[in-house]
Amino acid sequence: MDKTDERLLAALRRDARASLSDLALELNLSRTTVRSRIERMEARGDILGFTVVLKQDALRDPVRGLMMIGIEGRGADRVIRQLSGMTEVRSVHSTNGRWDLIAELGTETLEGLDRVLNRIRMLEGVATSETSLLLATRRSGGS
Repeated sequence: MDKTDERLLAALRRDARASLSDLALELNLSRTTVRSRIERMEARGDILGFTVVLKQDALRDPVRGLMMIGIEGRGADRVIRQLSGMTEVRSVHSTNGRWDLIAELGTETLEGLDRVLNRIRMLEGVATSETSLLLATRRSGGS
């Protein structure tokens, strides 16, 4: 991925619905170049898809948090499968460093968040965890 791809991704993060013509004009590229770069990034797996964030999605999760999870042994795949089946888990990310996984959680109440945190801590393979509440989202996506 080169600087042009990075600029294109930044533009798509700002407005994933921008037309190829608008993107080409903004980036000083041809429409064909923009299309081929997007298609190449999709084929490589750099772009997994495009999404819409609805106001109702934010409203359904007034309590949101990030749970950093440390896994013991080789149980990460099993833990990921179990997390993926929980309705309160919005996404699961593997990472490096101190934590093995980061789970994005969303519930209607603090009590609901507490319940899901306890369920996750009880999963076989979960050794340690640390959770932070998300207080406000200043900007979603983009760079």
